[in-house]
Amino acid sequence: MLHAHSTGATLSPHGSTARHHSSCQAHGDGEAPQHHHDHHHEQASQAQGHEAVSLNRTALMATLHCLTGCTIGEVAGMALGTALGWGNWPTVALAIALAFTFGYAMTLYPLRRTGMAWGSAIGLALASDTLSMTTMELVDNAIMLVVPGAMEAGLPDPLFWGSLTLSLILAGAAAFPVNRWLIARGRGHALVHGHHCH
Repeated sequence: MLHAHSTGATLSPHGSTARHHSSCQAHGDGEAPQHHHDHHHEQASQAQGHEAVSLNRTALMATLHCLTGCTIGEVAGMALGTALGWGNWPTVALAIALAFTFGYAMTLYPLRRTGMAWGSAIGLALASDTLSMTTMELVDNAIMLVVPGAMEAGLPDPLFWGSLTLSLILAGAAAFPVNRWLIARGRGHALVHGHHCH
């Protein structure tokens, strides 16, 4: 009986130690997946943040790219139409035509410099710029037509240049979400992003 009692006494601490070790291991194993999950979630959030910043930057550059071409064409068209004494609609038509011409040219020129064939370059320019520039032109010319006296004002008149500046700023603001939406889906300027720097 003493031997059995002694054995029981020696087994009891080992059993307790084993149970304690098992409990600690189970506790540690329970914490590790949670820590890993939190770390993974943090990394995913950071990646999404960087992706959103990159998307916004690309959309902004695409908008400024289109806006530059549209501005050159709009200013030239409005100035020519006003100087020649044309009516509102012929002047607007000229401004739109020149805006699209300069807008596409700003995409075509760097693409052609990479050695791309005319057909491919024109196709990319049409696919990347058309919707963005259409949005700009609709907003820009609508504002010029709505502002009282803007189209009739002469070139020296601050009303003409003030209205044109305001219309171009608002046109760019309207085109930004359009470009962002297109680029996020691999369309618009995402198509030419790999061929030249904006």
